[in-house]
Amino acid sequence: MTDAKFNPKSVDGTNPHGAETSRQEKASTVEVAPPPNVIEPDTELTPEEAEQARKRYLLTRFWISARGYWGRGGDSLAWPCSIGLLTLIGINVGFQYGINVWNRAIFDAIEQHNARTVYFLSAVFLPLVLGTVVLVVAQVALRMTIQRRWRCWLTTAVIARWLANGRYYQLNLIGGDHKNPEARVAEDLRIATESPVDFIAGVISAFLSASTFIVVLWTIGGALSLTIAGSTVTVPGFLVITAVLYAAITSSSMAVIGRHFVHVSEVKNQAEAEFRYTLTHVRENGESIALLGGEEEERNDVEKTFAKVLRQWALLARQHMRTALVSQGSSLFAPVVPVLLCAPKFLEGSMTLGQVMQAASAFAIVQSAFGWLVDNYPRLADWNACARRIASLMMSLDGLERAEQSNALGRIKRGETEGDTMLSLNDLSVSLDDGTAVVKETQVAIEPGERVLVAGESGSGKSTLVRAIAGLWPWGDGSVNFHADRRLFMLPQRPYIPSGTLRRAVAYPRAADSWTLDEIKAALEKVGLDYLNDKIEEDAPWDQTLSGGEKQRLAFARLLLHTPDIIVLDEATSALDEKSQDKMMEMLIYELPKVTIISVAHRAELEAFHSRKITLERREGGAKLVSDIDLVQRKRKRNLLLRLLENRRSPPKGRTTSSNAALPQNRN
Repeated sequence: MTDAKFNPKSVDGTNPHGAETSRQEKASTVEVAPPPNVIEPDTELTPEEAEQARKRYLLTRFWISARGYWGRGGDSLAWPCSIGLLTLIGINVGFQYGINVWNRAIFDAIEQHNARTVYFLSAVFLPLVLGTVVLVVAQVALRMTIQRRWRCWLTTAVIARWLANGRYYQLNLIGGDHKNPEARVAEDLRIATESPVDFIAGVISAFLSASTFIVVLWTIGGALSLTIAGSTVTVPGFLVITAVLYAAITSSSMAVIGRHFVHVSEVKNQAEAEFRYTLTHVRENGESIALLGGEEEERNDVEKTFAKVLRQWALLARQHMRTALVSQGSSLFAPVVPVLLCAPKFLEGSMTLGQVMQAASAFAIVQSAFGWLVDNYPRLADWNACARRIASLMMSLDGLERAEQSNALGRIKRGETEGDTMLSLNDLSVSLDDGTAVVKETQVAIEPGERVLVAGESGSGKSTLVRAIAGLWPWGDGSVNFHADRRLFMLPQRPYIPSGTLRRAVAYPRAADSWTLDEIKAALEKVGLDYLNDKIEEDAPWDQTLSGGEKQRLAFARLLLHTPDIIVLDEATSALDEKSQDKMMEMLIYELPKVTIISVAHRAELEAFHSRKITLERREGGAKLVSDIDLVQRKRKRNLLLRLLENRRSPPKGRTTSSNAALPQNRN
């Protein structure tokens, strides 16, 4: 493995600088516009009005990013596919008009008993149908291509922003409406990109159809004369007026009846996401739940969450019932109304049967066009809810991105050390995203090969300090500096085990084939996992199969393969017994004698493997470094029986198990 510059975003692993650069270049190809400026709500608005304004802005925020698909940095096929789809819609309306004219001709021929014309029109009908079918199929293909590519482009852009600079982790540390980001990206973003294409295609098709067949209705229907109280009243374009009034009544009825559809759909989607998260949480923590016998409590929690889903489904069902009432009634009346309106003119002989049928067909098409909202209102409401949810995630990412570019909150600087110093913390203060201090004014310099133990009571900020060193925690002041061209590797308390083979798990975050099988086996043998060597190529749920101690041993095997310059151990041996812990630390020091180690741990026994100890103490206004001492490594007192039973191993030649440090001396 070639040396690479320190990557501050490395978590549970180290990434070559070149690989990181290529990922950033890939992400930049789908980078959306910079985050928009913060829009503060009007102070004169009531809380309810402010919430409504926020929801309206969420749709604007969604389109700010989504429209980039058709921009300069968008998809090269976006405009060709869009123009092609619009062209097919226009041609399809032309074929609809052709079939409408065919209806008039065939019924006129039937009324006149003209067999020759009927046979001719029967032959003409086949190419009309084939043409319409081909157009519809091509239209579906182009529409779904746009949906698929738009979803791909926007999903890639959102994921790139989510994974950049540890934001996926930082979202857990800040407030905001961004719960279950995985559900928002996987499900809400799918609906948010599929539905608009359907809506726009539907609206354009409806507009062209309505424009075309209103002319047909006006031409065929003409004026209708009615005698009222001895006076004759003439209604020009009566079929057009009736179609418009009919559509206005059904659309306004749908708008009134379904006015709560958007809110109910949004709450339902949130409830569904929370239910999925609860089930995922149970699966991921199945072993702990089983060992504690917490099935009953988890079942109650799952049932409680699912009950919320059912309540929202019941409310949504009521909305669907109301809208179905209008939609179904409209679809039943639409074919009958034009026939009844044309009947008087047909009976008096001023309109042929073909004209009546053409008018009925045109009326149905116009009504369908005008009634587009009636048929699609539920989907429109669902899209509205999904677009708002993905926009909420975007806004949270906007906030993190603005914080990275602004000094208003304070950002921890990252740089390079001078001389041989491996790591230095210069006046480092770590704070929460609201400015609350966690660790204050820490000044530490760590030399190459030092093994430093960070101690302190629970809640004193040890793990927070480690996250700041690793670059995961951005808020604060001061600087974290590393020696140039050095690589960092973190071992958290719960090592990440990816899906796939055991070989991939050991090599992570590098590719599984980065090392030979013999190298992988040797690493496993050194950490006491040689009994797994026969299963290296086995694809299994290792995250669920391995125990906590085995996972921590596997993490140490990763160290041996990656050979980093700096190692940060965050309670990395907590799942091991004392004897196993000693073996891991002895092995680590022997195999990587020049590595710099920073450990966070509560066990006092670990002092024997460190040359230095710094202690944090929790205080009002933030934890502070209260002591920095050298350690004298002490031989462990062991039970005499254990000594007799153990195969005492002499330290290998050249191996060091003790430090030459002087008596404890305060460095402050």
